[in-house]
Amino acid sequence: MKRWYGKLLGFFAGAALFRTNPLFGALVGLLIGHAFDIDWFRLRRDNPYAALGLTSDASDAEVDQAYRRLISQYHPDRMAGAAAELRQQAEARAREINQAYDRIKTLRQRR
Repeated sequence: MKRWYGKLLGFFAGAALFRTNPLFGALVGLLIGHAFDIDWFRLRRDNPYAALGLTSDASDAEVDQAYRRLISQYHPDRMAGAAAELRQQAEARAREINQAYDRIKTLRQRR
C-alpha cells in the first residue's frame, strides 16, 4: 500500500458529513479515499512502454527495435498514396510512438 492519506481523510470527512449516521459516512468516505489512493479516477495512464508494446523491464535494444519496427510501419511518408483518413491515423500513431520513445529515453537517462 503506497498511499494511505486518502483513506484517512475520506474516513473523517465522511463521518463529519453524515452526522445522522457517522459510521456509514465514515465507511463511504473510506471507500472513496481508497479509490483516490489507487488512482481509480485517473482516466488514462501514460505508459510509454505500452505504446511500444513493451513492458517496463525491456532492455534498451528491445526498446530501439520496437520503436524502429513501429515507426517504419506507421510513418506518414509510407501512407502518401492512402486516403486522407488513413494518413491522419498514421500521423497520430507515429506522433504517439515518437512521444513514447522520447519519454522512455528521458526516463532512462535519469537513472
